[in-house]
Amino acid sequence: MEPRSVAASEAPPFLLDRRQAVPALIGRHEDFLIVTGLAGTAKDIAALTEDGSHAYTMAGAMGGAAAMGLGLALAQPKRRVLVVTGDGELLMNVGTLATIAILNPPNLSILCVDNGHYGETGNQKSHTALGVQLDRMAAGAGIGVIRTVNTEADIAEAAQTLRAHNATAFVLLRVKDGPPASFRRNMSAAACRERFRGALLGRGSSGRPPHG
Repeated sequence: MEPRSVAASEAPPFLLDRRQAVPALIGRHEDFLIVTGLAGTAKDIAALTEDGSHAYTMAGAMGGAAAMGLGLALAQPKRRVLVVTGDGELLMNVGTLATIAILNPPNLSILCVDNGHYGETGNQKSHTALGVQLDRMAAGAGIGVIRTVNTEADIAEAAQTLRAHNATAFVLLRVKDGPPASFRRNMSAAACRERFRGALLGRGSSGRPPHG
């Protein structure tokens, strides 16, 4: 059965290149503890931070990024937490947005990189390519600070939104279908956990995979 579009005519087009837009939005990445979704956003952040210890790049746990970020923000109220997730990953557990809205930690920001595709499973169209709008879903869940980035002109205000609000912020970044930054990230869940724990305790390390 061919999927039908629910509101595709209302949704803006996907125009931006994620390889430029994600770094421009995040800016100084060291200001955050970062939790990513899978595939594209994990590569986006691994490349931006050079697999830095303050970034936890997830693998094999689709739908968990926002929930993990919420827990981290509640446990570390003096640290700024940034969740960087994709449209497919967030759709897997979109109900988390309602819990986030109710708890509303002021140190949590969510950046959803929406390319309208499931990049890890064969690049099939996701719901957002067919008209589902995650910024509207976040608003419906009750998140009060929302910005949508469709063009370069939207980036500066949205970048400030990730840092400047005393409430949970949600930024939807629409990007065209295309590859994330090329980077060989460390895929060991145990190593990523230990390096991230080190960042929480003030012991920084790159966490880069060994050579050879």
